[in-house]
Amino acid sequence: MTPRFVLGRIGFYTLIAVLLAFFTIPLLWLVTAPFTSDPTYEVRMPDFTWENFRAVLEHPYALPSLWNSLVLSVGTALLVVLMAALAAYALSRVRLPGRDALLYALLLLSSIITGTAAMVPLFQLAVELNLIDSQLGLILILTGGLLPAAIFMLKDFMDSTPKSYEESARVFGASPLQIVRHVVVPLVRPGLATIAVWSIANVWGNFLMPYLLLSDVEKQPAAVITYTLYTEGGQANLRMLSTFGLLYSVPVVLMYLFVSKKYGFRFHGGIKR
Repeated sequence: MTPRFVLGRIGFYTLIAVLLAFFTIPLLWLVTAPFTSDPTYEVRMPDFTWENFRAVLEHPYALPSLWNSLVLSVGTALLVVLMAALAAYALSRVRLPGRDALLYALLLLSSIITGTAAMVPLFQLAVELNLIDSQLGLILILTGGLLPAAIFMLKDFMDSTPKSYEESARVFGASPLQIVRHVVVPLVRPGLATIAVWSIANVWGNFLMPYLLLSDVEKQPAAVITYTLYTEGGQANLRMLSTFGLLYSVPVVLMYLFVSKKYGFRFHGGIKR
């Protein structure tokens, strides 16, 4: 091995170590700070106190905000999965002129016109439809923002399912809805799980739209309530922030691990070729 090769490998592994430390240290702080009686910005051994969790439980809006996040995330995911599955199935099975161009246009527009870019017209639309301070209105708006990309991703799963299965079911007298429910859905279940987790993760961490459309603090999700966990002097309350941040992160991590173990995350359909 030449000295240049050795130096290159040393530089490569040094860069990897720095990147790992960059991502690992904040996670270590998030895991240890909630169990420390007086947490600071430094990572240190906790003294394993439960007072921080008791303070979060006594907070009037902490736990309700987690429930609000769950309602918004699950409600949006159900709508996205249902509507994206139907649209992707139709686009996969029906030959329409300009179908592929439509899909790429939807994906492109959903990437360019994000929730931030469309903030003003979305707010005006919510005002006109009397959806301000409504969780249902927020779910509908978030669903509309996620649908184009969800349809684009789910169509790949639909394309990889053999049409012969559907034709056999049709021969035995199955209706179109029965074919979708009993034939197509079981085959594309990994795709549906992927879209559901992707939707929940997007809504769970969304701050801007709930902050704009939900003025009632009792309806606000955890992402917005986190913004309020400061002292009267404007300083971050590290005890509350670290503990609430840990509780806020655990559901998404558990959901990801469960779905990944049960279905896996792969971008192809349910039939092995």
